[in-house]
Amino acid sequence: MKIFGITIFLSLILHLFVSLAQSPAEKLKSIFQEKNRQILVAAHRGDWRNSPENSLQALYNSINKGFDIMELDVKMSKDSEMVVMHDNTIDRTTNAKGKVGDYTLAELKKFRLRNGLGRVTENQIPTMREMMLAAKGKILINVDKGNDHLDLVFKVLRETATTDQAIVNVGDDMPYGELKAKNTIPDDAYLMVVVNVKNKGMKSVIDGYAANKKTIVQPIFDTDTLANLKVVKAMNGKPLIWLNSLWPSLNGGHDDDRAVERNEKEESWGWLINYHPVILQTDRPTDLLIYLKSRGLHK
Repeated sequence: MKIFGITIFLSLILHLFVSLAQSPAEKLKSIFQEKNRQILVAAHRGDWRNSPENSLQALYNSINKGFDIMELDVKMSKDSEMVVMHDNTIDRTTNAKGKVGDYTLAELKKFRLRNGLGRVTENQIPTMREMMLAAKGKILINVDKGNDHLDLVFKVLRETATTDQAIVNVGDDMPYGELKAKNTIPDDAYLMVVVNVKNKGMKSVIDGYAANKKTIVQPIFDTDTLANLKVVKAMNGKPLIWLNSLWPSLNGGHDDDRAVERNEKEESWGWLINYHPVILQTDRPTDLLIYLKSRGLHK
């Protein structure tokens, strides 16, 4: 009887914890609040060191390990289905060869994904729809590489009712006026524009998105001596900033490997944090999560 009572008590505690946890939509909304001091962790291609990149298994790993966001890439199949794949070809990541657009979805589903070591697994190429349904209510998604087919990207988000838990990349150095002229952008969509810090017109591109209150800016830079970096720091996180700690060409050498392999976390992740990002995209999500928690920057 005592054991039964303890079991009920623990179940109630677990239920309370789950009920108090932020939903992905609430988490995304919260980073736009003035009082936010948290930095979210985005797992690049879904923790690809431990599962095939851009796979459903990568998504499940990201959810189970408590990452805030999974970044994924989309391409169009021959029969106009949005599938999750980074490259234009399937040569590197599957046991087949050819362009994604040369195959129908049914044909793509026959192939199998390779893991980070290049070994063939039992994982299939997922559709964007499958990924969004699996992520629904569990984790935020960053949709990359879909800027040539934004209408279909937003269609999938709308039909899966996941627009409020997705950040959609709209292109590199894309002026907001040009984006609106070429595409129908839903009012409730969260957008991200990539800006090259070397671009003299960087600030102009950023300022153009002031009209959209759900915009996140992703500055990229291959050296840390650019004058425009002072502009990024002076923005003090307004608009919201997403930074990458992936490879050095995206962050001027303040990258994941420097943090983990050289144990120079302050010179890499710490340096990036000084630019007031609300999101860091990483290939070392577990390590970054531990670091942010140690600094009180992640709940």
